Amino acid sequence: MVHEVGGQVVEPQSAAGNRHRVRVSIGALLLGMLISALDQTIVSTALPTIVSDLGGMSHLSWVVTAYLLASTAATPLWGKLGDQYGRKKLFQAAIVIFLIGSALCGLAQDMPQLIAFRALQGLGGGGLMVLSMAIVGDIVPPQDRGRYQGLFGAVFGATSVLGPLLGGLFVDRLSWRWVFYVNLPVGAVALVVIAAALRVPVRSQKHRIDYLGTLLIASVATCLILVTSLGGRTWGWTSVPLTGTAVLGAVLLVWFLAVEREAAEPVLPLQLFRIRTFALSSAISFVIGFAMFGAMTYLPTFLQVVQGVSPTMSGVHMLPMVLGLLLTSTLSGQIVSRTGRWKIFPVLGTAVTAAGLLLLHRLTESSGNLEMSLYFFVFGFGLGLVMQVLVLIVQNAVSYENLGVATSGVTFFRSIGSAFGVAVFGTVFTSRLDDKLNDVFTGPAQSRSATVLEADPRAMDRLPPELRPSALHAYATAITDVFLYAAPVVLLAFALTWFLKEDRLRGSVTAPDMAQALSVHPVHRSSREEAQRALSVLGSRDGRRGIYEKITATAGYDLLPASSWLLLRALRPDRSLPPARLAEYSQVPLPVIQAALRQIEQLQLATIEGTDLTLTEAGRDAAARLSAARRDSLTELLGDWWGPDRPTDLIELVDELSSQLSASDGERPSL
Repeated sequence: MVHEVGGQVVEPQSAAGNRHRVRVSIGALLLGMLISALDQTIVSTALPTIVSDLGGMSHLSWVVTAYLLASTAATPLWGKLGDQYGRKKLFQAAIVIFLIGSALCGLAQDMPQLIAFRALQGLGGGGLMVLSMAIVGDIVPPQDRGRYQGLFGAVFGATSVLGPLLGGLFVDRLSWRWVFYVNLPVGAVALVVIAAALRVPVRSQKHRIDYLGTLLIASVATCLILVTSLGGRTWGWTSVPLTGTAVLGAVLLVWFLAVEREAAEPVLPLQLFRIRTFALSSAISFVIGFAMFGAMTYLPTFLQVVQGVSPTMSGVHMLPMVLGLLLTSTLSGQIVSRTGRWKIFPVLGTAVTAAGLLLLHRLTESSGNLEMSLYFFVFGFGLGLVMQVLVLIVQNAVSYENLGVATSGVTFFRSIGSAFGVAVFGTVFTSRLDDKLNDVFTGPAQSRSATVLEADPRAMDRLPPELRPSALHAYATAITDVFLYAAPVVLLAFALTWFLKEDRLRGSVTAPDMAQALSVHPVHRSSREEAQRALSVLGSRDGRRGIYEKITATAGYDLLPASSWLLLRALRPDRSLPPARLAEYSQVPLPVIQAALRQIEQLQLATIEGTDLTLTEAGRDAAARLSAARRDSLTELLGDWWGPDRPTDLIELVDELSSQLSASDGERPSL
């Protein structure tokens, strides 16, 4: 007698131990994702203190940008290398790289060191995200996958709330360096548990990895960010370094386009841009990333420097924005999945986000807590309305063959937009701050005070009382002007949303998990993995809502749901556990199983001798029809993906999921 856990066949006596190992492994994967997700939010509240200690407010944006660029470029490589060489070893390597980067960030003595170490940390962070989600698919059976993916989404929700608070607490109680050191014990525990408990099925999928394309797109993005962040200040707009960097970026872009046309597995398939929904969604996603991370990086600076609140309290003040984002991102995805109507969300979301930026521009050094909380909430509310939906509508617009690359493409643009937004926000801020402080400090001696104040905001407390209000106002307007300049960019995205065509949603399109919607790392899944995720979630949801009644009616039988469940189990000899012991392993009450057995025997669908259930010819026919009904219920969800020319791997996926979801030990039938 055997069980099947996470796609692996095991003896009944070891099934409980195997399930325990899976849960422990999931815990370790959650720890790995935790430190990566936490790093997106915990650093922001520490940034004002970091730049004060290390000097260089003008370099603040690069602390975030370096991480975002490195993780964005590395994510697709981690995914494909994991497919090719084994995900467990690659996941362990990603943790080690991330922890080394974290330790070095904590030891950094100046801004260039910190920026370089943040890039190293980002290389590992991209791997933590993509590999942890992929490993879940390797070790968790389909009927449980939705629940575990929900846990990963919950990690993102929790870190979005806790990150700013923890960052502030570490700065106030310990040191900003603990923002990075906190990763070390958590990551070490994850490493030990993964080495001891994680058992990933060995699969090898060969890829022709587009190393050159990855390097080129990262180089193009770096050139553009250098031009926007250094132009007009470090480099004059007509200087040789800036012109040379701009020309280099253009050349690299042309080279990238040429490489992608010929690549067997391109980083960004160019033919996707012929699909209007993908092209528009990618542009909107870029802008949403631009606005979100630009604001999240500089709002803590406004709160700590201008409002004078502690790092911990700045995290508290950020909560309305985070709560607004989580609320609407969750609700919008669920509403769209259930109603099939989605266009209102990107239209309304971009409009509210633009309004939120204009409200943030109205903030001053005398703004009250209620006013700030309201403005923060509006901004987050708008972001959440559009973030989930962009992934969903792209998945709905493409063919099955392009499902994986289209999903990764639209999230890739959000990641690049985040890096670009932080850099542009930083350029605008430092330029405006320089101008406004020069207006406040006019004399030669005072100009030195302006230079010191730009490098270290804490110098504000050492200013003469007569100069402090003006300097504080200069900081306030320099930051809030950033939001004003960002608003037209979001309004451009608002205009683009009107060109989206609201196609009917196919049944297999379901709201992406929170990790997929909120992570700065691009999603990297194959078309099969994306379809498997959606069908597994829908299949297990249907199971909880009475799938056995549905497939029994479709097959034309009048049976108890538990009777259909037993017939489907008996159709698979490798799962033929004695019915008397099913209650122990399946969570189905013994009286229910006994009633089903009596019905099956009375209808002569099976014979029961001792503890053995043997299907009769009529029983085998009934089980086959029930299995076909379950398979048909999945194919209905696929819509036009299940066309005459459907690919072989999609057929195999439906057969696999139909068998596993219909005859699962852990799935409880509707009673």
